[in-house]
Amino acid sequence: MKYNRILVWFRNDLRLSDNETLIRAIQQGGEIIPVYCIDPRHVENTKLGLPKTGAFRAQFLTEALEDLRKSFIQVGANLIFLHGKPEQVVVDFAKQIQASAIFFSKEVTSEERQVDRGLEEVAFSQGIACESFWQSTLYHKDDLPFPIKQTPEVFTQFRKEVEKQSKIRAPFPTPTAIKYPGEALIPNTGPLPQLTDYGLEKPKRVEHSWLKISGGETSALGQLRSYFWEKDLLKKYKETRNGLVGMDYSSKLSPWLALGCISPRTVYTEVKRYEKERVKNDSTYWLVFELIWRDYFRFIAKKHGTKLFQIRGIRNQVDSWRRDEAQFKRWAEGKTGVPFVDANMRELNATGFMSNRGRQIVASFLVNDLGIDWTWGASYFESLLVDYDVCSNWGNWMYVGGVGNDPRENRYFNILRQAKNYDRNGDFVRLWIPELRAIRGFDIHQPWELSTTQCQTLHLSLGSTYPFPMVELPSLEKT
Repeated sequence: MKYNRILVWFRNDLRLSDNETLIRAIQQGGEIIPVYCIDPRHVENTKLGLPKTGAFRAQFLTEALEDLRKSFIQVGANLIFLHGKPEQVVVDFAKQIQASAIFFSKEVTSEERQVDRGLEEVAFSQGIACESFWQSTLYHKDDLPFPIKQTPEVFTQFRKEVEKQSKIRAPFPTPTAIKYPGEALIPNTGPLPQLTDYGLEKPKRVEHSWLKISGGETSALGQLRSYFWEKDLLKKYKETRNGLVGMDYSSKLSPWLALGCISPRTVYTEVKRYEKERVKNDSTYWLVFELIWRDYFRFIAKKHGTKLFQIRGIRNQVDSWRRDEAQFKRWAEGKTGVPFVDANMRELNATGFMSNRGRQIVASFLVNDLGIDWTWGASYFESLLVDYDVCSNWGNWMYVGGVGNDPRENRYFNILRQAKNYDRNGDFVRLWIPELRAIRGFDIHQPWELSTTQCQTLHLSLGSTYPFPMVELPSLEKT
């Protein structure tokens, strides 16, 4: 064995299957000690006064950690919980248990990389080796047909090149037994983190919410099995993916992918099996297409570094954004007076989730209709989204803000046209805006067009029971 004892530091790789970091540790270590560190910086408030990790994300994380601990117990090990800055407490613990190496998965964004460097420096000073592994993407970075610094700035070019010239590696096997030192060395594994540890309260489930997910690899594999095989929905994914209501319009795998409860290679492998055993069509390809988008944002983040979080973006555009806190608050609370925007924001606030179509609509409204700082929207999503992925979130917001990877000049979404295309009868708005529920059909999307008599009949008072729209929207006919 290369190392007598290896501490495996888990981050956004909360799984046993297809986990190269864990497998390499098992191959090279006499004993394995899995560790998760609760970093207090992850729950600090942002400049907007929001917790960086809100209640929905924290709840999903604690569920994932509980599931991971159970999985380790089943293979003869356990998951140790530490509290503090990883670059300090992980190394201190490694020294305490006389581990000769720390293994962990690579991250790409600035804050995480700073922690990595700090941990490596402290570990080196203590004579502890560090090894890190790239495993967050479908395509391994070493298999790209170009250096990271030459990643194309247009997604289509990136996709065509990797599809043509790169191969997707096979997943690593799931370990069935782990050599773990036991209670003699580690008598106290630490309690499972609770939301109160983050200064948060457990979110209450909204009765009319259809979202039913729980964190962890077990749930992730269950969702994959359900969507692909039991419900046989993959074959129509491309046609349904822009839906708004229900668990079945899309795969809903993003929360588990974000925390690494399932790997993109595992999903890809299952897509290929589905194509072989059921059907191969545009929908099966489109799910892989979305995984490649996820890869792209991660490689772009690695290429551009801190520009991902800067107001000028990767295009270095002049900052001309408004920073109206009152207007931003109305957007965040779902009180813009534009029903399709408000319904999506209320869903996010109540569940921690929003459809992909909804995200594009509310982001366009904040940026293009209100002209408000796109980084405020990105920060708000970071706090609330249960499937928050740092690279995809900030990359998409840059895209909408016109400072990211987008060759198009016009990124404006006509809200009413979007509503007509994706919520023609108003069912989604009716679900989340009860004060408008009595309005029938498409009229629910433009209550300001109702006559005084109609409003009286519906007990609707614009400006009172529901706000006037913050801006005048383009008509359905306009772009």
